[in-house]
Amino acid sequence: MTLPKITGEYRNDYSLSHLTWFKVGGVAKIFFKPSDCRDLANFVAQNQQDKLVTVLGAGSNIIIRDGGIDGVVIKLGQNFTNIELTNNNQLSVGSSCLNFNLAKFCLAHSISGFEFLSGIPGTIGGGIIMNAGAYGSEFKDIILAIEAINPRGNLITITNEQIGFRYRDSNLPKDLIITKAFFRTMNGDRNIITEKINEISRNRLATQPIKEHTGGSTFANPENHKAWQLIDKAGMRGYKIGGASMSTLHCNFMINHGNASALDLESLGNAVQKRVFEDSGISLKWEIKLIGNYV
Repeated sequence: MTLPKITGEYRNDYSLSHLTWFKVGGVAKIFFKPSDCRDLANFVAQNQQDKLVTVLGAGSNIIIRDGGIDGVVIKLGQNFTNIELTNNNQLSVGSSCLNFNLAKFCLAHSISGFEFLSGIPGTIGGGIIMNAGAYGSEFKDIILAIEAINPRGNLITITNEQIGFRYRDSNLPKDLIITKAFFRTMNGDRNIITEKINEISRNRLATQPIKEHTGGSTFANPENHKAWQLIDKAGMRGYKIGGASMSTLHCNFMINHGNASALDLESLGNAVQKRVFEDSGISLKWEIKLIGNYV
């Protein structure tokens, strides 16, 4: 396989399981860590969609199947995590920055409106794509614009309105690679911001299995319903397949008890969908992303 010339690093048959919160998954045929935005753009321009490309964030809401991923898996590293306050009081943030780290930066600079990010696992890039939200706020509420690399290797800017945010989704093309986001800012009281973040932390610890090998919410909430209530009503709280189970603390979270395969987790989710539909007639939609090949 002839690969584009890069200044970053390629690795062959690279294990991916340690890059996900569930700690499951096969290998990447080719693993690429670009040195910077220019290196990434050059790769894309040379590749011209010749090889399948998959971009990984923090791995918090993803199941990589046991057969691994064909093509090239791209992981954006430290050079895509910078946070800067611009001259016009906007925030410029690399797409690989963790949501929690942005929330901490905003606390340190008395910027309000970002507290909810402390309760959302994952990166800025992934949160934008799925319009992640919690505690009454979503990415659409704070984003001004993003920078992304299109399939031709060009760096483009897309405004909030053009992103087309909707509940846990957006209209962004799947072949874009987000490199940076720009946020509006609002001054706040550091004590109030601190208390909001502490309250979110206490709430998560009391209601979510955050100390387990888990991900974010397994299923999105159907209109006018809570996914966890439908799962609970269908008798699937604590339901287990292989080394995976639905959490007894919050039954819209799946847990890898240490020996689960990706197939265990996917089969568990499918079984929950089936039982909920039989019980309530409502189809649950995966919020966890399923990618890769079966063994």
